[in-house]
Amino acid sequence: MKLVALPAFTDNYIWMIHDGQQALVVDPGDATPVIAYLQSHGLALTAILVTHQHMDHVGGLPALQAHLNGPVHGPAECGAAIITHPVSEGDTLHWRGLNLRVWHTPGHTTNHLSYLTEAPLDALGPRRLLWCGDTLFSGGCGRVFDGTMAELHRSLQRLAGLPGDTLLCCTHEYTLANLAFAAAVEPENAALEAARQRAMALRAAGHPTLPAVLSEELHFNPFLRTDQPMVVQQARHRGAPDDAPLSVFTALRLWKNEFKA
Repeated sequence: MKLVALPAFTDNYIWMIHDGQQALVVDPGDATPVIAYLQSHGLALTAILVTHQHMDHVGGLPALQAHLNGPVHGPAECGAAIITHPVSEGDTLHWRGLNLRVWHTPGHTTNHLSYLTEAPLDALGPRRLLWCGDTLFSGGCGRVFDGTMAELHRSLQRLAGLPGDTLLCCTHEYTLANLAFAAAVEPENAALEAARQRAMALRAAGHPTLPAVLSEELHFNPFLRTDQPMVVQQARHRGAPDDAPLSVFTALRLWKNEFKA
């Protein structure tokens, strides 16, 4: 089984896994790179996973219908025109020997889902893979649209509790911008500077910074570090009324909304 990040638009990745014969795609905002990869590798598209209904995650679905022989899984709230097989918290999906658990991870949107597998994929080893859409990014997290700050904070705390070797398959290549903000929050964080140098080298070579490793994120992603003294201090300077993790998180997220590197 192979994991592939297909570039789409300017900062999106469409994630695909395949076994050399059949492919599963996550959040196809653009059909073009998916169709090109399917055709060049002789793959049949047999399943699609959707995390939420924003167009940069579902925009490619109409054009993929002619290439799809299988279900489109996702939140029921996306509508029957998008989702053929609705799923929700606690469901388990089965595809080509893989078991994928469905988690409800609201905040970015009220209906946002994430998908978690524990199956090994080639050289990645026996590690969990998490397709987390716009809930968690490397060095950052998603904006709050029709969800709430409390929901997003709870979702992030839940994801942070996964085993440290979990690989985070985020949808957007926002890593360098996120790390610039993280550096404003914790300017003396050595792990953060190491992550920034690594990300810069990867991007300079034309490679994605993703998937990210959860255990590393815990050392520099400020939205996963709301109990750390420097993060708390910075949040208080930005209007957090107290040291509670949700207050700290909310102040950070509002700061990030207007942050300019």
